[in-house]
Amino acid sequence: MAQTHDHEIVSIYPFTEAEVDQLANNSNECVLMWATKDGWPVGVTHAFVWHDGKIWLTFAEHRHRAAAIRRDNRVSVNVSSAGYPKGAPEGLPSGAITFKGRGEFFDDRETKEWFYRALSKKLNPTSKEGEEFFYNLLDSPLRTILAVTPEKMIMYNGGKANQHMAGTISEEELGERLSGDRERMNAERAKRGLPPR
Repeated sequence: MAQTHDHEIVSIYPFTEAEVDQLANNSNECVLMWATKDGWPVGVTHAFVWHDGKIWLTFAEHRHRAAAIRRDNRVSVNVSSAGYPKGAPEGLPSGAITFKGRGEFFDDRETKEWFYRALSKKLNPTSKEGEEFFYNLLDSPLRTILAVTPEKMIMYNGGKANQHMAGTISEEELGERLSGDRERMNAERAKRGLPPR
């Protein structure tokens, strides 16, 4: 079995496609990140829905992020298992994914109706009254919907990392090292007079 003795090589802990779906479908919160006009990175926590391989969320049109993302639609969205609700099923994947992608705005009535309903049900799975209250709260005139289509995923599978630290995972179960943990890490080690890994 494989075992690690530090926490420097972490790109070897990816999720499967099924685990990505589980994490994104069960976590209630994400952090949407964009760049301001002066290039400053900003992030805000949102409730969201994972649908058709996209992250869907909503905010009012007068928010600065609406203008910023219309100006430059490159965004990132972080989804973490820390966003699982109380009482979430055991055995769900742990860790986080940062999705790099592009945002697209939707303001048509059909999209609003399905999204508001989906988000309301997700956040109120056992309360029809709560679902209806939240649906009506969302259905306001200045609200817009953003769908983020991922182009890259930066993944950290906490379950695999824990197994690796405990020495209970095989090399075959680990992912491939990405460039940061191959070229960049060894370049940094060389600068410090350390042997390559």
